[in-house]
Amino acid sequence: MKCNGSEILLECLLEQGVDTIFGYPGGSVLNIYDALYKYQDKINHILTAHEQGATHAADGYARATGKTGVALVTSGPGATNTVTGIATAFMDSIPLVVITGNVPVPLLGLDSFQEVDITGITMPITKHNFIVKDIAQLADTVRRAFEIANSGRKGPVLIDIPKDITAAVCEYQPKQIPALVPNADTMTDEDVATAVQMIQQSKRPFVYTGGGVIASDAAKEVRELVDLIDAPVSSSLMGQGGFDNYDERYMGMLGMHGSKTAANAVSECDLFIGIGTRFSDRVILKISAFAPNAKIIQIDIDPAEVNKNIRVDHTLVGDVKCVLQRLNPQLGQCSHSDWMEKIASWKREYPNQQKGNTPDALLPQQIIETLCELTGGEAVISTEVGQNQMWAAQYYSFRHPKQFLTSGGHGTMGYGLGAAIGAQVGCPDKQVINIAGDGSFQMNCNELVTLSKYNIPVIELLLNNEVLGMVRQWQRLFYGKRFSQTTLERGVDYSKLAGAYGIEFYTIAKPEEIRPTLEKALAANGPVLINCVIDRDINVLPMVPAGAAIDEPILEIEIDD
Repeated sequence: MKCNGSEILLECLLEQGVDTIFGYPGGSVLNIYDALYKYQDKINHILTAHEQGATHAADGYARATGKTGVALVTSGPGATNTVTGIATAFMDSIPLVVITGNVPVPLLGLDSFQEVDITGITMPITKHNFIVKDIAQLADTVRRAFEIANSGRKGPVLIDIPKDITAAVCEYQPKQIPALVPNADTMTDEDVATAVQMIQQSKRPFVYTGGGVIASDAAKEVRELVDLIDAPVSSSLMGQGGFDNYDERYMGMLGMHGSKTAANAVSECDLFIGIGTRFSDRVILKISAFAPNAKIIQIDIDPAEVNKNIRVDHTLVGDVKCVLQRLNPQLGQCSHSDWMEKIASWKREYPNQQKGNTPDALLPQQIIETLCELTGGEAVISTEVGQNQMWAAQYYSFRHPKQFLTSGGHGTMGYGLGAAIGAQVGCPDKQVINIAGDGSFQMNCNELVTLSKYNIPVIELLLNNEVLGMVRQWQRLFYGKRFSQTTLERGVDYSKLAGAYGIEFYTIAKPEEIRPTLEKALAANGPVLINCVIDRDINVLPMVPAGAAIDEPILEIEIDD
């Protein structure tokens, strides 16, 4: 059948199972938005306040649902406004398709109004990108973009479509899109046998789960592995929810702000099994002191990550789920009771308890642990970046994959609210909360209008200390308490801000206000903003200084000013 480019684009999105687009219209995508008007009963469009918010929303939608997120924006500034969101998805391996408009093909390269080389700009932060200059190639380009976004190590793909291509007419032939099957033929039987032997010889194994466990839907297989080998488990920031945090085997997060128990276990284990992780610098810290007594097995889908940040003794390259489905049946039942008791004793000895400067201080730990209790550890939690992010990872106990949405690799302030919008749209039956610091919140608080417009029942939990808390913490420890430009004190009346958008508002200023306020917010039928007034000198602990060994964390910081 004959269709114009805009109709072909939307038909191809329907082929891929797309039901929601996050975007913002403009001149170069007018034809696509005109087609969306006709397709509004098939494809839901969420109009955000800003193109960056649209990209973060598509990212949050992808993380929470496991589907591919889709963002649609115009050319020029519309396209460049997506760059931070694309980089965020790229660093965290999130499947995203970003569709940008551009000037007509004859005007490309002439510095035309709102023309930008977005494929050139985004080349380093996408798995692949395309510019479609021939209407006959549009359908197959869209199909290829989704395949690339979801195959192997997942990630964002950009499709740039000049305006004249969206209006041109071409023959369109629908296609049935087969489900992608992960490639399981990336390792030999000998590779598996070597891993089995290393595991069976271990007396003190340590299992570490990263974002790849969630990306490959391998939580069940990881559970089987740790039960078979009787090992303790820690997770990266991106791996939260890949293993049930309520389980007695779980030691807490590993890394710069990880638990002391996990740090001790790394130093004393004799086998470290990293699953779906790239061994970030924020995890391994001082390379020479990381797992000094252990052999290391790395299981990862991306061969480029092997031996990149740390040398390992053995690798199993492939989709985590496929690898473990081959590995687990080869393992017999192991028992390491002495090792597990030692882990339990460290957990008792090093509980991570926050301290305030006064006995009645309002502590983030109290707020987040109460939230976890009231939601049964079942809510979808997004975060901004900084202290709020670490506190959420430390004190909310995640039970399942796809519960924790955070900018791990890129560290994008302003990510969380957009991500929460996408998660709530994709998972309307789940409770979604964005845990934010006031610095991050003020970067993208314009997306409150999106919550209000669509009555999206997200809770914005604002941990308000009127400073850039994480940067201030570093200034205190390493810059002689010279708090340069980290004291905000902007005097924002958050009740008026919420009121301007018609959003329900509460304040928590005392510990006794935590439970009743959270209960009211959780019972609300629409968006809520909660302003939690906390002290500016509550720090994220433990903290391993840059260059120090992972088992040398700072456990207490004296506040004398």
